[in-house]
Amino acid sequence: MRKEAAVLATVTTVAVVAVLVRQNSRKKQRQWKQIQRILRKFARESATPVPKLWEVANALVSDMQASLVSQEETSTLNMLVSYAASLPKGDEKGLCYGLNLRGTNFLILCARLGGRNEPISDLYRKEISIPPNVLSGTSQVLFDYIAVELAKFVSEHPPDDTLDAPEREKKLGFTVSYLVDQAAATSGSAIKWKSFSANDTVEKALVNDINRALEEHGLKFRVFSLVDDTVGNLVGGRYYNNGIVASVTLAMGSNAAYVEPNEAVPKWQGPLPSSNLGELVINSEWGNFNCSNLPVTEFDSSLDSESSNPGCRIFEKLTSAMYLGEIVRRVLLKMAQETALFGDVVPPKLATPYQLRSPDMAAMHQDTSEDHSVVGEKLEENLGITNSTPMVREVVAEVCDIVAERGARLAGAGIVGIIKKLGRIESRKSVVTVEGGLYEHYRVFRNYLHSSVWEMLGSDHSDNVVIEHSHGGSGAGAVFLAACQNTKPS
Repeated sequence: MRKEAAVLATVTTVAVVAVLVRQNSRKKQRQWKQIQRILRKFARESATPVPKLWEVANALVSDMQASLVSQEETSTLNMLVSYAASLPKGDEKGLCYGLNLRGTNFLILCARLGGRNEPISDLYRKEISIPPNVLSGTSQVLFDYIAVELAKFVSEHPPDDTLDAPEREKKLGFTVSYLVDQAAATSGSAIKWKSFSANDTVEKALVNDINRALEEHGLKFRVFSLVDDTVGNLVGGRYYNNGIVASVTLAMGSNAAYVEPNEAVPKWQGPLPSSNLGELVINSEWGNFNCSNLPVTEFDSSLDSESSNPGCRIFEKLTSAMYLGEIVRRVLLKMAQETALFGDVVPPKLATPYQLRSPDMAAMHQDTSEDHSVVGEKLEENLGITNSTPMVREVVAEVCDIVAERGARLAGAGIVGIIKKLGRIESRKSVVTVEGGLYEHYRVFRNYLHSSVWEMLGSDHSDNVVIEHSHGGSGAGAVFLAACQNTKPS
């Protein structure tokens, strides 16, 4: 009798286990279907087919035109006239100095330019951290610190050996890489980080402060203007290639600068420098571009509303390294909450904003191993997720792909928009230089950007737009900015 009872108990246990297994299997199937539904919806809302890209490009052109004509804020673009008084021609010679001021550090460079078809020599650079007490002080305190460090740099490197060097005032190119979003909220910083235009009283006051500090520390240097790093990239690119018409930054921030004929900028009322050759450098500030055609999802809307600048810099929030990893994190968080993608308990780090950086996203996206082992390593390293399966890692890689493809293709549409505004798509070859980690280090992102431009222009016109990596970045641009400044702006 006991034997029969034992057998019955065993059968019952097996039956219960079988039921639980079936229930668990059905639960996992439901969860997996929900994961796929979230993924498909996100992919659909993020899609950037060519007609959509043209809608974005045309809207960008419309905003560019409106802003160039009016002194008032008629569009989402500032279209600042940048006072790069002239652009390099490639034949500049001599020892030149540049300075790139960043958020918490600055870069000093010097290089001896040999002129056309001659190599650059005596290239030196030094990155210097700004002490917290200097960064939180006044702009004059900051510039005094810069002047002291510049004097040290000059004494450590080859002197200018031209005959009139001791008496001659040297030009110092000055570029500014300002901070983005959360990091820019430090209200106590020495400079209100912003873009500078040629008729900007703040820019002029800062230039005067810089030159006063240089003079007080016995340096025979003069700064003629401040320009942002994207303009610096354009200046640097022009030294190597006169065919460059635009420069794009795809780094923590996103921006574009380009060269516009004087007559296309009716809103510019100021005098033109004597070195002006019929063209003005425009800092588009396209990071602030927004239009109804942008493929914005619920995840982008929540990111924007919780940022330090809600409603602003929408294009940047779709295309820059500051935000791509954060968008991926938000998608994965929803999947974790609604489908137990990473288990029954949502990993705490996954709920922490900006916990996933874009370089780590790129590493996961470009993982070619069969079981996506790099994805697993990055999930554990950044989000504390230790139990991911190959199927889960595949989902993560797909989310990365959707976010990167959308961002890169929108940046491509922006480039095409600038070329269209210049009327160069059909008849003239245009070179666009691109700077920033997204383009330089994120291979798949770079490929998506190139393919979007090719698809938009088609086989008839795609050869008319050449996209290339910039030469040395905004720091090098500061050196070339110094080399080509012939007169003081009025």
